[in-house]
Amino acid sequence: MVVNLHNWNLTPEEAARIQTELRSRLVFKWNEQPVRTIGGVDISIKTETARAAIVVISYPELNPVEVVVADAPLVFPYIPGLLAFREGPAVLAAWTELQNKPDLLMFDGQGIAHPRGIGIASQMGLWLERPTIGVAKSRLYGRHEEVGPERGDRADLTDNKGNIIGIVLRTREKTNPLYVSPGHLIDVERATQFVLTSLAGFRLPEPTRWAHKVAGGEKLPNQDTGQPRLF
Repeated sequence: MVVNLHNWNLTPEEAARIQTELRSRLVFKWNEQPVRTIGGVDISIKTETARAAIVVISYPELNPVEVVVADAPLVFPYIPGLLAFREGPAVLAAWTELQNKPDLLMFDGQGIAHPRGIGIASQMGLWLERPTIGVAKSRLYGRHEEVGPERGDRADLTDNKGNIIGIVLRTREKTNPLYVSPGHLIDVERATQFVLTSLAGFRLPEPTRWAHKVAGGEKLPNQDTGQPRLF
């Protein structure tokens, strides 16, 4: 169910080189496949352990389907731009426990809006062979104009050459915008539309909103302590 792209015991220099090599494998074309479920992925860090939460919801109903949490030891330091090497093992551990593999994944992190064009959403998309979207709360890389104040207002996020690498999207009035970028097997516009249609009145789309809560120790409504949990 996964493609083994590299080992995880790497130096930062080796990790950056691997990202540069993997960048050419990314595909930014949507194949119009039906999407019935979306998985949200978020990771929390505690001492020397990464905890990954994957919350699968139905689409477009946005009802919870399954939640899985898995821990993995940290084997890589915190270095902006290389988070996939720090958090990836925990994501893979959670993925192997997941019974309902989603049609699409949203990551709390960057897609191609990244200095080397391959953030955690992109890199894990290659590992999992699933369409992925980066839904970041802050900018890591790129330039953009001011975003309007209304829900749905947006601005192009561009790289240093002027290429569009994502959308800065206002998802709720009086809140900071999100930085949406394609990860793998999806384009900018379709990634943006999936985020917009996964909103339920909050700043974050429902998949990553719930994944963030679960990774931090909260429970979904009616969730017990068993893993995995089907609703």
